[in-house]
Amino acid sequence: MYRFTRFEDCASLREPLLRICRRRGVRGTLLLAPEGINGTIAGSSDAIAAVLDHVRDLPGCADLDVKLSGAATPPFRRMKVRVKREIVTMGEPGLDALADAGTHVAAHAWNALISDPATIVIDTRNEYEVAIGTFDRAINPRTATFSDFPAWFRGERERLLGSGRQPRVAMFCTGGIRCEKSTAFLKQEGIDEVYHLQGGILRYLEDVPEEQSLWRGECFVFDGRVSVGHGLAPGTYELCHACRRPVSQQELGSPMYEAGVSCAACQSERTDEQRASYRERHRQEMLGVMRGQSHVGAVMNEPPE
Repeated sequence: MYRFTRFEDCASLREPLLRICRRRGVRGTLLLAPEGINGTIAGSSDAIAAVLDHVRDLPGCADLDVKLSGAATPPFRRMKVRVKREIVTMGEPGLDALADAGTHVAAHAWNALISDPATIVIDTRNEYEVAIGTFDRAINPRTATFSDFPAWFRGERERLLGSGRQPRVAMFCTGGIRCEKSTAFLKQEGIDEVYHLQGGILRYLEDVPEEQSLWRGECFVFDGRVSVGHGLAPGTYELCHACRRPVSQQELGSPMYEAGVSCAACQSERTDEQRASYRERHRQEMLGVMRGQSHVGAVMNEPPE
């Protein structure tokens, strides 16, 4: 779920929201910031409905954008409500996604837009997300975090857009929130004709039949499912709990992969001391699983950065 709105006092909203989540047995992460709310939670249908009722009573949240999907096992181990400067970090002062976001395009109209050669299609997600799936013709900015996007665009603007008549730009992300900000950013940079996929990739995979789809691969999600495919069916990727990158079934066989400790992508990025710490954390987590407990150090995904 996410909603761009204006909260005057996020700290006063945090405790009541955390309380109802815990009372209802809901787990996950919710972020509060002066620009709104963002996050993913999991629980029973009744519990989720109760939390959503609470959120929709918050200022400006009556039209909260929610995407629902199921999971066979709990995808989160804890409940956190955090107060931050932004609900998705871009780091551009004065950016107003509530007022200035680009034009929404529904999933059923997306194919026509991105198939037009006159449309520039940009994937606003991080490189490790793009690596396991994206749309036909999409440009990969190869960013490590979302806050890298403004510098990438400013550096590539002339090459992408040229100096003549401005082309239209279509952008997409997992659930829509990063595109609200990135399209607002492009408009702030003087680009007028900017569009984004309403509800993000997840809404597209849910609404567009696979035989009509222009999506290729799987979609990384920030919870224990790791990735999903068409119809939001569970994907095939595992998660490296050292670097939080997705690991394919083939990569699980790499000698650099060790469950809870390292994968081929991060093995050279960590020291022996760090890997030893991860190994002990993983051992404690497995002991907790055997005892039917959740280890407090267990890694869980956060909303996208």
